[in-house]
Amino acid sequence: MKIGELSRETGVAVRLLRYYEAQGLLTSHRSQGGHRHYGPEAPAEVIRIRALLAAGLPTRVIRELMPCFVGDGTEVQACVLDHLRTQCAEMDSRIADLVQARAALGDILEASTRSLARA
Repeated sequence: MKIGELSRETGVAVRLLRYYEAQGLLTSHRSQGGHRHYGPEAPAEVIRIRALLAAGLPTRVIRELMPCFVGDGTEVQACVLDHLRTQCAEMDSRIADLVQARAALGDILEASTRSLARA
């Protein structure tokens, strides 16, 4: 299938499909005229990529995971579960940092609001 067909089938812009290919997430074969042609597995791969991006994974991690999928879904082989657990723990840490930052900002806003109310 050509890139336009893949775009229509998956709802992903052609520009993003090219980006996924440049990042090593998606592969195509070039025709003699230089047009990209994707195999029948491409729509499932794009859906996986989108799911992993939505889960907050960076493209470098997604590239490592792409060969480890089982079937057409988003299930991965057991050998990469620890890697995913590490990614999840890193997200938890970033979330905790954001919660702390949010609380600190809330304290500043509250103190400022009280100060303005007294003036």
